[in-house]
Amino acid sequence: MLMELTTTFHALKEWAVAVNALEDGKTIMLLRKGGIHERNGHFQVAHKQVLLYPTYEHQQAFMLKAEYANGVYPVTSGWHPETVRIGSWAEITDILPVSDESIVNTLLPFHIWNEHFISDRLKWKPRQPLYILLLRTYKLPQEQEISYYAKYAGCKSWIDLDEPIQLQAAKPVLSNFAYIQLVETIREIVGDKLYAPSF
Repeated sequence: MLMELTTTFHALKEWAVAVNALEDGKTIMLLRKGGIHERNGHFQVAHKQVLLYPTYEHQQAFMLKAEYANGVYPVTSGWHPETVRIGSWAEITDILPVSDESIVNTLLPFHIWNEHFISDRLKWKPRQPLYILLLRTYKLPQEQEISYYAKYAGCKSWIDLDEPIQLQAAKPVLSNFAYIQLVETIREIVGDKLYAPSF
């Protein structure tokens, strides 16, 4: 695992309930097709090491497994917090494009979403695969409260924060052994569809 980075301002936006699950070690997986404003309309991984930026506006409880749905608090359209809690960063270790619904369904035990979310994601832009991201998450020694800015809004996956955040002394949520075991199990399910990003 890479640990050379000492600060970063690159961040990946994700539902707050998913960020919490990553920080609690309940999942290492995100499912992405890309935001509406993604460059070229395709999902792309811009950075391998990113801060996890929680979002609230588009969280939908009915797309989550029951044990996670209760963690979603509905907010009105356009609502945003005055400050955003940054409590972790992650290394994206694997990017696995999958188009086969049966394979994605087999991965159900490894993430927080339900069958409705999977079906919805696969049907949206059906010619594009669903990207399985595997993340090694590290908890920051102290959570950071950063100011919200309008430029952070919108349906985009990646943002750059105004100020970099220190990553030193962050602790991995899962041990090397536990993380590698999960990655190997997931890779076996997906097969040889590993996508190697050019960082």
